[in-house]
Amino acid sequence: MSGFLAVLVIVLIFIVIFQIAKASEYVSILKGEKKARQQSNRINGFLLIAFLVLGLIGVYYCNNLLKGKILGESASVQGEGVDTLIYVTLAITGIVFVGTQILLFWFAFKYQEKEGRKAFYFPHNNKLEVIWTVIPAIALTVLVAFGLKHWFQLTSDAPKDAAIVEVTGKQFNWLIRYPGKDGQLGRRDFKKIDEAASNPLGMDWDDQLGKDDFMATEVHLVVGKPVKFIIGSRDVIHDVGLPQFRMKMDAVPGIPTTLWFTPKYTTKQMKEKTGNPDFTYEISCDQMCGSGHYSMRGVIVVETQEEYDAWVAKQPLQYSLAHPAAAPAEAPKADSTQKTVAANIGKP
Repeated sequence: MSGFLAVLVIVLIFIVIFQIAKASEYVSILKGEKKARQQSNRINGFLLIAFLVLGLIGVYYCNNLLKGKILGESASVQGEGVDTLIYVTLAITGIVFVGTQILLFWFAFKYQEKEGRKAFYFPHNNKLEVIWTVIPAIALTVLVAFGLKHWFQLTSDAPKDAAIVEVTGKQFNWLIRYPGKDGQLGRRDFKKIDEAASNPLGMDWDDQLGKDDFMATEVHLVVGKPVKFIIGSRDVIHDVGLPQFRMKMDAVPGIPTTLWFTPKYTTKQMKEKTGNPDFTYEISCDQMCGSGHYSMRGVIVVETQEEYDAWVAKQPLQYSLAHPAAAPAEAPKADSTQKTVAANIGKP
């Protein structure tokens, strides 16, 4: 019985509110407030048109002001295609944006409330629904196809002469490893990770291929030479972001990922091109990975082959750091018949 009374009370409340609303509308008409509302609508209509014009001028001005000044020109050969895809996408979506905004504000102005005007209502129109479904579907399909083309290129097998750099994320910095003279990375085993023993990656010292590997706090690349990144994580999901090169790849624990690209300009050249003496290429974490995510930033140095060779010659081998009492490790000779895990990542 109490439930029935509660429902009845709710129904009565809705009826009272409805009647009050109707009475308020009738009182407004009697007082001439209908004309005041229509006058207010006309003012709002003109303001909408002014907002449309000023808004489009603002968009055009901001585009000209900031174009090419946020990231600048792509610093990698492959990034040029990514930039082209971005511009095509912006052109298509920009045309749609401008067209829909003009229609939106113009309709609000043209079809405002007027005496004797009644709204035309139709619940269904097959022609309109086909137009606004098929055309966007075709446009998006074309954009996705071009996007997949670039994606497959960046994640495909790198050229045979490509350098190899292993990038491993951990909270909250990057661990960078390079192969030695043999050009091949040694095995890793997460069970062997030992920071105190200078083995943050868990390198297997029984593998001769790893004894000439070395680690660094910066990523050094050679201008004009393809480089393959082998990406992983030691704890949570990170993301290798290379904004100047237009590259981005997830770093997933236990699942190595790869990408490759060719740097176009040295760091010195980019300082001259940008007019910024403090310019640096950066490697950032583009995946929220914890409280110190904001500080997970690394530096990339792009230089000539001579400069790179001089830098490599100064780097201590990781094996020597982990075994200071042992004799210096000799680099094993490269064996063309031997395949390492690093060389086969991404291959079926």
